Amino acid sequence: MSNSTVSRRHFLKIVGVATGGLCISIALPGNVLAEKGIIEDSSTELNAFIHLDENGDTTIYCGRCEMGQGISTALPSAVADEMEADWQRVTVKQGDADEKFGPQATGGSASIRKMYLPMRKAGATAKLMLIAAAAKVWKTSPDNCYAQSHFVINKLNQQKLGFGELASIAKNMPIPDTVTLKKKSEFNYIGKELARHDQNEVVVGKRTYGVDTKMPGLKYAAMIHCPVLGGSIKSVDKTLALKMKGVTDVIEIPRFDVPFGSIGGVAVVADNTWTAQQAVEKLKVEWDLGENVVYNTKEYKQQLVANVEKPATLAKERGNVHRALKKSKHKHKATYTGGHLSHSPMEPNASVVWVQKDSCEVWASTQSPVDIQKVLGQYLKREPTDIVVHVAMAGGAFGRKFKCDYVHEAAVISEKTGVPIQLIWSREEDMRTGYYHSINAQHIEASMDEQGNVTGWLHRAAFPSIPSLFDPSLVRAPKGALSAISNHLFGVQSIRVESGDAKAHTRIGWYRAVNAIFYGFAFSTFADELAYKAGKDPLTFVNQLFDNNNKKKQKKDIKRIKAVLALVAEKSNWHNRENLPEGQGIGLAVHYSFKSFVAMAVHVEVKNDDIKVLNVDCAIDCGQILNIDGATAQMEGAVVMGMSLALTTEITFRDGAVVNSNFHDYPVMRIADMPNVRVHITDSDKSPTGLGEPGVAPFAPALSNAVFAASGKRYRDLPFKPMAV
Repeated sequence: MSNSTVSRRHFLKIVGVATGGLCISIALPGNVLAEKGIIEDSSTELNAFIHLDENGDTTIYCGRCEMGQGISTALPSAVADEMEADWQRVTVKQGDADEKFGPQATGGSASIRKMYLPMRKAGATAKLMLIAAAAKVWKTSPDNCYAQSHFVINKLNQQKLGFGELASIAKNMPIPDTVTLKKKSEFNYIGKELARHDQNEVVVGKRTYGVDTKMPGLKYAAMIHCPVLGGSIKSVDKTLALKMKGVTDVIEIPRFDVPFGSIGGVAVVADNTWTAQQAVEKLKVEWDLGENVVYNTKEYKQQLVANVEKPATLAKERGNVHRALKKSKHKHKATYTGGHLSHSPMEPNASVVWVQKDSCEVWASTQSPVDIQKVLGQYLKREPTDIVVHVAMAGGAFGRKFKCDYVHEAAVISEKTGVPIQLIWSREEDMRTGYYHSINAQHIEASMDEQGNVTGWLHRAAFPSIPSLFDPSLVRAPKGALSAISNHLFGVQSIRVESGDAKAHTRIGWYRAVNAIFYGFAFSTFADELAYKAGKDPLTFVNQLFDNNNKKKQKKDIKRIKAVLALVAEKSNWHNRENLPEGQGIGLAVHYSFKSFVAMAVHVEVKNDDIKVLNVDCAIDCGQILNIDGATAQMEGAVVMGMSLALTTEITFRDGAVVNSNFHDYPVMRIADMPNVRVHITDSDKSPTGLGEPGVAPFAPALSNAVFAASGKRYRDLPFKPMAV
């Protein structure tokens, strides 16, 4: 962690002046989307910016998008730590869409993992330039100076110069060839509890979200889309809508057949959002529903089950599973399923777009401003860099605001009306015509020897995959989407992974934790089932599965995953669970995803099939934590989301259309149901890994295992208690 060096060629020598201050940028390597396989690798560099005014005020820009996960506090605080800046003198600003920030797409729990060291180097570079400036003033060696709390101090006589006093000199100092990063023991902010920089604004309602953007001449729009994916407009009767006071226009928006473009629909433009949304209800639209009108999730899930309970397409194999299953007397099999999920962030899709003859300006809650530039550039036939995108704070996203159909639609309306347009999707429109986490089925068969060691593992999975967004002809998940199965840390010598057919009938999109949700559910629930069949303690049995892994490259990972499992067992009082009252139980689960290790222990009480979650212990190892407060909040939020999807939330399609419409029939967890959550963070010197998503996957299996321990009832379908809609 210390003595990290970076050569001069890795720094962009863009040193400018703003009101006499120091403004530096530093080149940062890496491309999150390329790593995730979403786009091809790119040579585009990332840049971080620090601006220091002559009065000492410091602005640190965050190039990644803030959507409640705390990234705009965590990353700038790493810069401030290495810079020796006083956090009270720092203002954080969100970076707008600009290639100087590189790919700003925020997802995959990759922001800190990719930006941690580069941002620290940016701060360390600024510190050395300020020290060099002070040494020049004092006519001494930089070795005789050090920085502390927004000052440079002379070791020889304890003289001080404030950062602001040095800014105009520092701007002309050479960029250092190398930087030495702090040791962990020297951190001021990294690894500590740090309040979010915008906490007060959020509490008093002053934080500006996408829905808050206003400007002179603004008109407001609401949308209605075809309820079935692939459908189109046959006719529109606008009469009643146009008669409403305040309605100025009704506009048909054709499908724009590019990734993240609009699926097509009808927009109403009015003097305010309420009027626009009421007028949409007055439209009489006749739709051509298209081929996906056949989609019914109840029957589709049954078909997925049939597809995984018979031989499917080979994706990966090692050893000989069929021989292991045939020779063993001890076998077990189970099928696990899950329904579609809606992102349903508290702030629905919202953007303001003003298309003019020679310009296009956007204000949007987004996870990917660069995709907005790309899509609008294609639509308007302009260079993407000509599209100005201001990134607003997003009131939740979970993957939905990676897609920019709602921004494209606002651009279409603005282009046709000639005025700036604010488009806000209603909750119903968001829930009925959005992107969804994939419906899925998994079938596992395993063989065990006399000692309870697993000798063979056959795993079939079927789910419409995210790549179907880009290639609708896909009828099964590609091999890469199943790699998490074959790469799992369980040490089973014979394993076979197969992919079942699953054509997409709706838009499948990234959802917090993505495929780890259903893989984690199947892995940890099935392991618990095997433990009971073998007559072993589930904790001992899972550790045994990891013990059997002989891959040298995975030994360190196995040590870490077993450590979080042991930690959560200790903190949850697992070893004394026999003393729990009747009807109570504790379930364990552990999962590795996004390069992080998360274990959960869920303590429940079950009475007459009513499940009450009492306590949840979470143990995480995601390397070096930047902000303990933020990390704790991420795990607490993961429990909320995991509990919702495990117990109640499911999107149902009937005749091609979503039946759910709002939170009354898509019931997310309420505050009265919140259990006591205890978060246990391992102290690690490892580089940071993912944090936002890994906490979701272990909850559902831990809950399922807890319910079984408490009642003897095993749940294999998510959610456990779906609402009839």
